[in-house]
Amino acid sequence: MLLRIEDTDVERNRPELVDNILDMIRWLGLEWDGEPIHQSERLDLYREAADKLIAAGRAYWCDCQPADVRARATDRGGPPGYDSFCRERELGPGPGRALRFRTPDDGTTVVTDVVRGEVAFENRTLEDFVILRSSGIPTFLLANLVDDADMGITHVLRGEEHLNGTPKYLLIGEALGLPHRPVFAHLPILVNEKRQKLSKRRDDVSVADYKDAGFLPEAMVNYLALLGWGPPDGVEVRPLSEIVELFRLEDVNPSPAFFDVRKLTHINAEYIRALPVDEFLARADEYLTHGEPARRALRLLGAEVQQRVTTLAEAEGYVDFLFVDAPVIDEAAWQKVMKDERAAAMLDATRAGLEATEWTAEAVEAAVREAAVVAGYVNADGNPQLAKAQAPVRVAITGRTVGPPLWQSIVALGRDASVSRLASARARLT
Repeated sequence: MLLRIEDTDVERNRPELVDNILDMIRWLGLEWDGEPIHQSERLDLYREAADKLIAAGRAYWCDCQPADVRARATDRGGPPGYDSFCRERELGPGPGRALRFRTPDDGTTVVTDVVRGEVAFENRTLEDFVILRSSGIPTFLLANLVDDADMGITHVLRGEEHLNGTPKYLLIGEALGLPHRPVFAHLPILVNEKRQKLSKRRDDVSVADYKDAGFLPEAMVNYLALLGWGPPDGVEVRPLSEIVELFRLEDVNPSPAFFDVRKLTHINAEYIRALPVDEFLARADEYLTHGEPARRALRLLGAEVQQRVTTLAEAEGYVDFLFVDAPVIDEAAWQKVMKDERAAAMLDATRAGLEATEWTAEAVEAAVREAAVVAGYVNADGNPQLAKAQAPVRVAITGRTVGPPLWQSIVALGRDASVSRLASARARLT
């Protein structure tokens, strides 16, 4: 795997953006071979190729400004785009002049693509495109063609939006007399839930955003591999080593691929649950915002929290009730469970039970079951309706209706704090 930084666009190139690319590749667990190649350090190679094209009559200088091109297109009532205006003007290099490639007036250029088959382009429909900007900086096509040939790139895989540029790539190589012809695969575009192409102005498209949200790198790699491709055996959650063995470019679907955050989250949860508990605690640590108090709390309920979170960033929210003086009450949850006329009796009976019971999860569960019967949370057969009965207790203890198992949560909180919170919730009901 060779890594090339395409940094010839001076205005958009910033060191911190390059650093982010390198950091995220490393975070994903991917490694490249050798040192990264920076195109900004190879400008002489591109200018040498441009000189060869000029000498062969395959490129010429042009001083047309965008406004001029648009005005001529309007005047002639034809399609927009460059009209070969400067082909025969025999201009030399100079300020404000760009170098254009002279495309053939006839014939066809065929792109053989692993994903899309053979795609033919009539050369007459290809405008004379810029290969050197007026600043002397090469455009994407020239720089990449030269680098691919020089570096011995065997496969060019990129988004389908680049397909229309590939015949131009091939024509440049042909004009330079390069035997280099890589395998092409134009991959499906990624779309959001509205089937719109992913956009950095509208969607979360940065890998760093998902890292910050608590996604595991191995889950992220696994999910990205499934965009436009699926393993032949249908098993989607699997390590990268197996994906590498199974992956074939020929199996990639050309249709747009839906970037489904819910599916990514599901896969991430699968990977989290598969971690050893100690590793889960270690990897969740960087997402704890309350330092040692949160760390101690998570250690008390780590195994239970691990089975419930979908991202590492959620972990602290499951145990924050353990390191605050009073739980932050979810008002919607409070209104939902405390409107039951039996809730007050449930809180009283649970408090009485917890004051007298042994302090183990099993004893706490037994005390809550007994309280449910006392408060009237019972089925027709006399058995406790535990799911309904424990809801007011959970809200009183944690402030929410969801979280780690209630018995373990109460034990972790401690007898005094648990009894105090039940009393406070009961007082709020009067």
